Amino acid sequence: MNEATIHYLNIINREFYQTTAASFDASRSQPWPGWEYLLPHLEPPLSILDVGCGNGRFGRFLIDQLGTNLTYYGVDSNPDLLASARSALPGLDARLEHRDIITDPLTEGEYDLVALFGMIHHVPGFQQRRDFIHTLAQRVAPGGLFAFAAWRFYDYERFRDRIVPWPDDIEVERHDYLLDWRRDVRAVRYCHYVDDAEHAELVTATGLTEIAAYRADGHAGDVNRYSLLRRDKNHD
Repeated sequence: MNEATIHYLNIINREFYQTTAASFDASRSQPWPGWEYLLPHLEPPLSILDVGCGNGRFGRFLIDQLGTNLTYYGVDSNPDLLASARSALPGLDARLEHRDIITDPLTEGEYDLVALFGMIHHVPGFQQRRDFIHTLAQRVAPGGLFAFAAWRFYDYERFRDRIVPWPDDIEVERHDYLLDWRRDVRAVRYCHYVDDAEHAELVTATGLTEIAAYRADGHAGDVNRYSLLRRDKNHD
């Protein structure tokens, strides 16, 4: 995928969240059931990097389950959702940064847990997704964990019904779609469907060891495919 198309798709999603921030925040307050599977692997004190943190609900989940002996760094490209995150994380040592991590990736710091939820489907281009996931894996401290989930929306008719046509002048890759938003405002977002083969390639790109893989969330309990990976303690 060329740079112009990557830029175009990223702009679509930034505009989507600018339009839908209030609606998105109101409809995204509950923790994902799939996060429960992480808990046996987590013991405070912990440092956490939450990539695409949105309104901070993963941080809120960690507070509820593990207490506030955590250092939390949340990054998101939408300032309105970050404002909600600030209110959602009382008592937590939290740093929240307005940053488009797709165009401005993190290249320093190490964390006991790097979390990437609800975002990989917004990264345009196969090579860009591989590079993105590899870069984030480098932020995992020795012995630490990297957890990511891919939204399997195309497996479900209710989401396929939301697909709208691409403009004639845009050339995208296989499994790239525009989905409409049907709540109190109308907007479209770019979403990529990560199938089993690509998911396996993303796991390989991390260079980490996968210690758990499962599906969870949504009405049927399987709308997201998770991978939980560990960096070797002896990693140099």
